Amino acid sequence: MATARARPGGQVLHSSTGASEQIAAQLRIWLEQQQLKAGERIGTEQELADEFGVSRPTMREALRLLSAAHLIRVGRGRAGGIFVARTPSEGMSRNLSESIALMLSAQTISMAELLDARLSLEVPIAGRAAVNADDEVVARLEQAIADAEGHQPGSEAWNTADGRFHATLAEASGNQLLHALTGWILEVLQPSLIVTISPRVDAEAILAQHRAILRAVRRRQRLAAEKAMAAHIEYLVQILDEGE
Repeated sequence: MATARARPGGQVLHSSTGASEQIAAQLRIWLEQQQLKAGERIGTEQELADEFGVSRPTMREALRLLSAAHLIRVGRGRAGGIFVARTPSEGMSRNLSESIALMLSAQTISMAELLDARLSLEVPIAGRAAVNADDEVVARLEQAIADAEGHQPGSEAWNTADGRFHATLAEASGNQLLHALTGWILEVLQPSLIVTISPRVDAEAILAQHRAILRAVRRRQRLAAEKAMAAHIEYLVQILDEGE
């Protein structure tokens, strides 16, 4: 194989109709254990089939399952092969975002419900970020706020800076699962929310709320960070309610 890493092990039960599912599960575990990054090559279909002692069609089905979960991609040509597309946590985040987007489109869930869920996620994330943040995180939050200044909510510059502010907090939480679970906020909720409430949002109010979160993080004040984030999301809930 092209890599010296330990390869995925385990025995495939050939008599089982779920051989492909077993292989896919083993590869998922291996990808997580090896902490591979997007773009890294894990072999070819034939190499992996030989390694597991299964036919290429069986391996192809296992790889299809991983591809559907956005974990791998297939490269063609001389330098082709099977490559990591996303880590398992990133794949989970993408699947969750797609499911929530579908529910929102079908109107089986409301933006009010999503904001309520956001409270449950981002409030403790802000508190964890305050405990864990270093000077680099503080600097990134400061820059995100600076980049939003002078722009209106809904503009590309504002949306990018706002997304970076919240993504930085999620990363600084130090909890990979929490980080993965917040992907839908930036990918699904924010775009829909911006279209709905941005004309009524006070940019200076949002910036003041972000500065309050930043201040608590800079001072390593967990409860203050949680309180500031709760106030920020509750403001968005209020704006949403006023438009209904």
